[in-house]
Amino acid sequence: MVCEANETDLDIQIPAVMLPQDAGANLENHIKNNSLVLVQLYSPNRPMVDVAEVFLWLMAVGTILCASYWSAWTAREAAIEQDKLLKDASEEFLNTENVSSRGVVDINTKSAFLFVVVASCFLVMLYKLMSFWFLEVLVVLFCIGGVEGLQTCLVSVLSCFRWFQHAGESFVKVPFFGAISYLTLAVCPFCIAFSVVWAVFRRISFAWIGQDILGIALMITVLQIVRVPNLKVGTVLLSCAFLYDIFWVFVSKWWFHESVMIVVARGDKSGEDGIPMLLKIPRMFDPWGGYSVIGFGDIILPGLLVAFSLRYDWLAKKNLRTGYFVWAMTAYGLGLLITYVALNLMDGHGQPALLYIVPFTLGTFLTLGKRRGELKTLWTRGEPKRPCPHIQFQPS
Repeated sequence: MVCEANETDLDIQIPAVMLPQDAGANLENHIKNNSLVLVQLYSPNRPMVDVAEVFLWLMAVGTILCASYWSAWTAREAAIEQDKLLKDASEEFLNTENVSSRGVVDINTKSAFLFVVVASCFLVMLYKLMSFWFLEVLVVLFCIGGVEGLQTCLVSVLSCFRWFQHAGESFVKVPFFGAISYLTLAVCPFCIAFSVVWAVFRRISFAWIGQDILGIALMITVLQIVRVPNLKVGTVLLSCAFLYDIFWVFVSKWWFHESVMIVVARGDKSGEDGIPMLLKIPRMFDPWGGYSVIGFGDIILPGLLVAFSLRYDWLAKKNLRTGYFVWAMTAYGLGLLITYVALNLMDGHGQPALLYIVPFTLGTFLTLGKRRGELKTLWTRGEPKRPCPHIQFQPS
């Protein structure tokens, strides 16, 4: 149909139908095979809340819960070891900085600002280069991280049992890797096989289970290694992440004519259901199908602050009522719940989860610290003052 240059607008009324990608591919195959195709339009209503969102909420909260307790336990063990070394007063062991930070990376304010720049550049690169081959590269990188995370989690869990303690404490030198425990060597082939099997069969209907297992293990490991040293760094990091999420979900539409974050998360132009850096569960009672998803950043970034709260509580010997962890954990759960409520109210349009999570978690932490008179300690030191164990005060 061709319209002349001086012709007025016509009310053509051609119906347009949107189909899921798999349904469209199936229809196209039947047409190419010269099969008789009958199409009947049916538009069922979506449920207000799908069970998949409930399970996804539990997975996100459970991931932060497990990572926080692991991080706090490690910090307490390091503090106990540091006190023992100080009691011995051995000069060769008095480098307390190495003891307290062994195997841990403390981010600083500069790193928090740099996160926004690096994450934005990486997101634009994903948006511009998104294709089948580029997604394959992401899958390989995700598998490498998943193997490391799954191996770390399994070794830590198995080491708690006395049957595996000897294997976990016995080491052997491996070229290019250094000293590795026998338990790690035993677990590593299983982790590699699990990751490879998922990568090969990731397009089958239940492959999301393997992706979630690898993703959860990776996030728990990251939350164990990377730490927020004080509330100042946590505030800067979450504030930057808050602005980052809003910009790339909403504001980016003005420059790119579509939401960059949503396009990347869906994996458009890649032939996949989305990038692997997501937790996903198929919508169980939604006649339209699809997945409920949550990005790793929506769990890891608030999780850094929640893990910091539990480490502080344990070092300050606070109970659940007087501490910060229960409040921070509750605030994260409520923030994520509000995210799903907003998602359903907006008829499934993508929402920046940190828009709701950050004000809840950070606002709760700052308010409690101010009311309890501990905000200065939380803001600067990040841990309570502890008396030096080898100094004893004599009564006068």
